[in-house]
Amino acid sequence: MVHMKGRWISLPSCMLAAGLLVAGLGGCANFKSKPKTIVTPAPAATPVVPETPPSEPPPPRLSLSAIVHHDLQNGHYAEGEKALRRYLQEHPGDRSAQFFLRQWTEDPKHALGAAASPHVVQAGESYSTLAAKYLGDPNLFLVLARYNGSTNPSLIRVGTTLQMPATQNAVAAASTAAQSGAAGSTPPTGTPTPVDPPADLPPSQRAEQLENQSIALYRQGHRDQALTVFDQALALNPQLKSSTPEFAALSRAWVANSHQQAMVLYLDQHLDQAIALWNRILVVDPSYEPAAVYRTRALELKQRLQQY
Repeated sequence: MVHMKGRWISLPSCMLAAGLLVAGLGGCANFKSKPKTIVTPAPAATPVVPETPPSEPPPPRLSLSAIVHHDLQNGHYAEGEKALRRYLQEHPGDRSAQFFLRQWTEDPKHALGAAASPHVVQAGESYSTLAAKYLGDPNLFLVLARYNGSTNPSLIRVGTTLQMPATQNAVAAASTAAQSGAAGSTPPTGTPTPVDPPADLPPSQRAEQLENQSIALYRQGHRDQALTVFDQALALNPQLKSSTPEFAALSRAWVANSHQQAMVLYLDQHLDQAIALWNRILVVDPSYEPAAVYRTRALELKQRLQQY
């Protein structure tokens, strides 16, 4: 027993109290906060994007006219073929492009026939004018140049002897080209562009070239444009003659159209212009009676008006 301030406490009780005190102190020590360890996350790795090599710029888009005049007419055949095929990928239904591609890919001897006659190149002539004369279409210049082994249709020397397909074969070739277009397709829808004859040629030769072009246009169904070119030919040589049926048909159509124009001028009292037009008609066709009758009336009316 232990005596504490007037109280007797047994020894086991003292030992129990001491144990509780020690445990309490230990528990307080356990409540002390421990320093926190701050973990900083590592920065996320930046994804590596592989470098894309710079792509080549797409080739410039060329018009069909630029391909024909820049490449084909200047003998850049390989570039012209690539440009034509690229153009047809974008315009698969363009029959004019197919028409020119056919001229490049087809065997010219097979297209125009083996029979030919020599032609000595004159001043001012080109493969376009020769194609208009012998093939009936200036746009067939490419196959005609290849027919003669030319590597550059823009170069043609005066005095050189070229081989021109026989007339029968040439007409058949022009007709086939116009009907089939390219690779079995239908003919070109675009109207062929007439070629102006060189200004230094004599008027008779210029008129002949225009006459050939007008006949070619008429055969292909371009009647209005054929009449316009035919009028230019007659202005240079009113006495043009030909035995072809197309020439006779063009003459009749030109006379009828010109008479209608003269009648309009006559009714509007533009008498001098009407009389001049009837004079042209009567040179082309002296037997056209309406022109003779109304020309006489216009002359009489003009005389009466001058009296007042």
